[in-house]
Amino acid sequence: MGVREFVHKGRRANHRAVFGLLALSVAVASCTAADAVPASGGDADRAAAETGGNPGVAPSPPAGYAWVIFGADTVLAEVAATADERAEGLMYRDDVPDGTGMLFVFQDNQPRAFWMANTYVPLDIAYMNPSYRIVDIIAMEPLVTDSYPSNAPSMFALEVRQ
Repeated sequence: MGVREFVHKGRRANHRAVFGLLALSVAVASCTAADAVPASGGDADRAAAETGGNPGVAPSPPAGYAWVIFGADTVLAEVAATADERAEGLMYRDDVPDGTGMLFVFQDNQPRAFWMANTYVPLDIAYMNPSYRIVDIIAMEPLVTDSYPSNAPSMFALEVRQ
């Protein structure tokens, strides 16, 4: 179930997005990709890499990523915490696999607007306030240069494939 389906099941007011280790992910967003878990690794390799090979240590997302959890669904989101990362976003990508996306992290809470210039994949965007509550969710079409503004101030935005 995607973000859109979760929100549109009538639970919007009663649920909030829970960010798994968001602070850790933002702090390491500028780290090199050398620490990232390879996408082709098996579950055992992934678990070992996420815990540093130490049993009993809670797993964490790869460097530069965050888990965004909506009920039973988890999105592995690239963290866009710098102005350059936010400006490029998911542009120039031919695919955004299910279960993945991009989390845009801003330093302040204000109305936001995104566009889809040079973005080839239809995306849903969920705007969230500092309490991680979804304040708006919008379906965005590829290559559209019109803005998709939030209806309320937000500090985070999560883009996933429609």
